[in-house]
Amino acid sequence: MQHELAGKVAVVTGGGRGIGAAIAARLATMGAATVISGRTMKHLQQTAREIAASGASCEPIVCDVTDLQSVESLAAAVHKRFKRVDILVNNAGIGGFGGPLHKLPPADWDAILNTNLRGVFYCMRAFAPFMIERKSGHIVNISSIASKNALPNGAAYSASKWGLNGLSYSVAEELRGHNIRVSVVCPGSTDTELSPHSGKDANKMLKPDDIAHIVAMLVTQSPQSFASEIVLRPTQKP
Repeated sequence: MQHELAGKVAVVTGGGRGIGAAIAARLATMGAATVISGRTMKHLQQTAREIAASGASCEPIVCDVTDLQSVESLAAAVHKRFKRVDILVNNAGIGGFGGPLHKLPPADWDAILNTNLRGVFYCMRAFAPFMIERKSGHIVNISSIASKNALPNGAAYSASKWGLNGLSYSVAEELRGHNIRVSVVCPGSTDTELSPHSGKDANKMLKPDDIAHIVAMLVTQSPQSFASEIVLRPTQKP
């Protein structure tokens, strides 16, 4: 798979660290010119340097997915630089696991829903037209096992991911006729810096590279098929 994406352009939101950085590194290693975005340039530059050191291509661009103008600027910059976008991975997201919903400050609700759901809408709205123009493309939305199961003390996060799944399935139907595949990935407990899974055995948890492997599979499927949803779980419960 090392050069399977040669000539392709991939955009990964939330690409500065964790799952997003692993996805970006995998796509870049496979030959894609990869753009990573996020709110903190320091993290983006570090990841871009690590990817470039391996001989692959990665460019960092600051973008806040909750800001439509910021997302549109990102899309315009990518299109100006590469004239195409083949892969969009909507990975940017924040958690919220601090207590019951009736004690959640409304500002925290807004932050979670605006990042995890509205941000994906903004990105698909900005990048899908480029794919429609070329009659091809892959959109991969990173959801969570919380989109399948009840999550006490994380209701807003869960709501954002249930919503993301519904958004993904619906847009997949809208874009299939343009030869664009939209998939959603639902990982279980994953070992990252931002992991909320205190008390769990990190050695049994998923690693960011596990999610990157799934994304690589999705964007290299044969043309006549696409997996609309993948649920990824640790082999052993952590």
